[in-house]
Amino acid sequence: MLFFVLLSWGSWPNTMKFAPKDWKFQLFYWDFGLGMLLFSLVLAFTMGSTGSEGRSFIEDLKQADPKFLWLALLGGVIYNFYNILLISGVSLAGIAVAFPIGVGMALVFGTIANYIVNPVGNLIILLLGLLAVIVAIILVSLAYKKLTANTQKTPLKVILMLFVGGIAGTFWYMLVAKSMSANQVVLEPGKLGPYSSVVMFTVGIIISNFLFNTLLMKKPLEGEPVPFGDYLKKGSVKTHSLGILGGIICCFGMNFSILASGAAGFAISYGLAQTCTMVAALWGIFIWKEFRNAPQGTNKYLVFMFLFYFIGISMLILSRNY
Repeated sequence: MLFFVLLSWGSWPNTMKFAPKDWKFQLFYWDFGLGMLLFSLVLAFTMGSTGSEGRSFIEDLKQADPKFLWLALLGGVIYNFYNILLISGVSLAGIAVAFPIGVGMALVFGTIANYIVNPVGNLIILLLGLLAVIVAIILVSLAYKKLTANTQKTPLKVILMLFVGGIAGTFWYMLVAKSMSANQVVLEPGKLGPYSSVVMFTVGIIISNFLFNTLLMKKPLEGEPVPFGDYLKKGSVKTHSLGILGGIICCFGMNFSILASGAAGFAISYGLAQTCTMVAALWGIFIWKEFRNAPQGTNKYLVFMFLFYFIGISMLILSRNY
């Protein structure tokens, strides 16, 4: 399951890359949120309502303590703040920069936070793995600085924005985890099952989109304000479908990450899922050629970035078995 989480979370930004050049990421993001909500409901009424164990989706919602519903919803709000800054970074700097920095920061702090909630795995090995990830973040930041050395871009602004987003991304998974029953077979009374928690999570994304995305449309980090009318005027069926598809792919990964946490623990499930950065970086570097105009010497930073991410991932896996 976690392998498919890596693929989905590392690949869904490609749907934005396929959109027309004049289709701003803010417009894409409305469809993205819709895709997440719709797919979470599809899974809740199918996989989440069949089988001999657990509770059906509607039954689960009816018995839920309101505080756990709010926790999952708040997790979606915080995730949305983090993710919309991440997508802003993709728009400004590319996938190969935004994901290693933004998701990398969320991986480091989020894994620690989730370990505090659910301490599964060897702490020393876990921390050494996260240290390797920090080194990888520094290396890709240096690579981006070299890439923009002879341009008008301000890499520090993008890097700081991704750092802020990554730190905000620390808490969303922990809140969703708190809303859920730790045992996914015999569900705790009052707490949510995995499918219900994801639905409430996506509801939080949709609600907060009216604040975060509206604000970014009126006050974008770069360029002119984006008129709401462009959503209907410039968006073809294919263009809207790309955003919805991106949301579906991302939601698929979210469900699998939550389901896998029953066996792996929340800290390791979250940590390994966030290493989707390697998949995203591969797309950005080799498919979209985001570093094709980089000066000589930049590639060594990228090579060592992959190496340290690989070391970090390996140690996260090892920490589960010791």
